[in-house]
Parts: sequence; C-alpha cells; structure tokens
Amino acid sequence: MAAEADRKQPVEIEADSASFVQENKRTEFSGNVLVTQGSLKITAANVIAERNDKDEQFITATGTPVRFQQNLDDKRDDGTPQLVKGHAQKIVFDHAKSTVILSGNAMIDREGDTVSGSTISYNTKTSVYTVKGGKGSGRVSVVLQPSTVGGK
Repeated sequence: MAAEADRKQPVEIEADSASFVQENKRTEFSGNVLVTQGSLKITAANVIAERNDKDEQFITATGTPVRFQQNLDDKRDDGTPQLVKGHAQKIVFDHAKSTVILSGNAMIDREGDTVSGSTISYNTKTSVYTVKGGKGSGRVSVVLQPSTVGGK
C-alpha cells in the first residue's frame, strides 16, 4: 500500500516556468519539473495540473522519461518504508481514483520486483497493477525476487 499519509499532504510543484489559466483550472509547468506530495516525487520535462468541476485533481507528466517514487506503508525488516518507483514516457495521476497510468516504455519496481510493458495501470491504495504489452511481441515482463531478498 502506498503511504496513506501522502494523500493528506499538499501537492507542491516546482519548474523553470509555469502558466495558469484560471477559467479552466489548468496550470502548465515546463523545464525540470518536480512534483512532491509527502513521500511521492515525480520528475518530468512537462506537467499539466488540472481540476475538474468536482474539484478532483489530475496531473499529467511527460518526459523522456518521467520518473516517480513513493514510500509504501509496508516496512522492511529494519523498519524503514519499502519503496515503489517507476518510469514511462507519460504518467497520469488521478487523485480521486488513486490511480497512476504509465504509458510508453512503462516500468514499476517495488523492492526489486519489477513489471514492465507498454501501459501499466497502478492503484496507489491497493497496489494492484494491470499491465499491457506493447507492439511487436505484445508481451509484458515481470521479475519477482525470492522472499528472502530485501527483507520482505
């Protein structure tokens, strides 16, 4: 489970430049963008932050690649939080649905267990992944570590 406390933290965004359009509740950030919310960290070339009519927040990050990482509520044997991290060409965070959709050479790594494919949908509350293969072979890749590795 992703760190539940993160959802209660403010979203902070830093970038080289930003433009805000009040009427459609949309802010575009570009250049060395860093998004943080608690332990969640996203780095990207460009980010669009939007709110819909229900005031639900969506963040779309693009880059070559976009990277993210977040602490999990699960702990290692030494008491430190486990970590999930990933990358893709585009990542869309839907805070209302607690989903992250990674597309374009997508990969998620949770303490050495990895999954990769063309598109990965990840639920940050349940830690459930759905992976689709890409063009060509159309296959996904999963690597699972033995339970004795990494203090799991």
